[in-house]
Amino acid sequence: MAKAAPEGLITALDVGSSKVSALIAQRTDEGNLIVLGTGQRESRGVKRGYVADMHATEIAIREAVEQAERIAGFNIEDVWVSFSAGGLVSSVVKVEADLGGHRVEQADIDDLLKAGRGAIDPQGRMVLHAQPTRYTVDGLGGVKRPLGLHADRLGVDVHVVTTDGSPVRNLDLCVRSAHLEVRSIIAAPVATGLACLTEEERELGVALVEIGAGVTNVSVFAQGVLAGLASIPMGSADITDDIAAAFGTARAWAERTKCFHGSANLSPRDNRETIDVAPATADEGTEGPRITKAALNTVIRQRLERLIAEISKELKKLNFQEPVGRQIVLTGGGAELAGIADYAQQALGNAVRVGRPRGLLAMPNAHAGPAFSTLAGLTQFAAADPIDLRTLEPSRHQLVTRASPGALFQRLIAAFRANY
Repeated sequence: MAKAAPEGLITALDVGSSKVSALIAQRTDEGNLIVLGTGQRESRGVKRGYVADMHATEIAIREAVEQAERIAGFNIEDVWVSFSAGGLVSSVVKVEADLGGHRVEQADIDDLLKAGRGAIDPQGRMVLHAQPTRYTVDGLGGVKRPLGLHADRLGVDVHVVTTDGSPVRNLDLCVRSAHLEVRSIIAAPVATGLACLTEEERELGVALVEIGAGVTNVSVFAQGVLAGLASIPMGSADITDDIAAAFGTARAWAERTKCFHGSANLSPRDNRETIDVAPATADEGTEGPRITKAALNTVIRQRLERLIAEISKELKKLNFQEPVGRQIVLTGGGAELAGIADYAQQALGNAVRVGRPRGLLAMPNAHAGPAFSTLAGLTQFAAADPIDLRTLEPSRHQLVTRASPGALFQRLIAAFRANY
């Protein structure tokens, strides 16, 4: 029988369109994160990132977590959950307050963050994240720790991610129905970026393309934060469906064949190598056709061309063209397709690499690929436990409004603390 979980245990739960995966980790005395147990089950109740069958999703969540518990030897009670459906919107809210030139104290920062919470206008949408990223001191941006500096004006950039409320509530209900408490629901691109991207990449500017089974999330990072994102209702499962439809076979055979024989690149040798197609129905004496690898990869390329075209459109909308030379990182289960990085690099004209999860010790080989980047990122997000302005009370002593992009130096009236 599993024991009760010790203090400091982190459980991440990634509920995707093809699989539900769980990971239990613990921080060591040296500050590292070590994996204690993992679990995975097929996802039958999620379509394009949205919960479509609550009962099936609940069962998959329960079984994935129970598998991770058995391996770890602990019973867990709460989880950090990813949300990868469409409708995510990322923005930055800027607020400023007058300090009158005195040194920045912790109370000043606290008051500013509380004012930042009041400046968020979700416009009827649900706020998933509201986190301070960088501070400004007298208009100088990029200050990580303003404490102790003299300043006439202190400002902060608050990164806000909002989404439609109903899909998140459905996901929350599924997890709680599996007798688990939800610590927080995290936007998948935020978590995935922590696992796959270096801090320097996020500073210089990089695009992260997560190709899931039913959804492809395109996110752009700049100056250390998620600057914009978009969702495309297309993913690697569409390639599988195309193969199954083209050759009259079952999805299970199409998926295996895509993984073992499929490639994003075409080769003259593919015309000579053949594959026996399993028939859709296992009637006695029925044999499927024999196809060449060239035929298989042609079907794969046709879907990839459509997907890459959509990715290119979204990158343009997110103003990722300039400066030239910015890198694109592919991750998610779809990034495991052979040759996809080379194909995307030729099609998009940017340097492309495949992003795999990093930063966790004792990660099983089966969970060390791009398909588990979000799961690893959730664990790192939970370990960092960043400030969330939603937990703060609105400031009652400052009048602070949202700063417009064209008025970054505009002073926002603030009441001085009583002893200053």
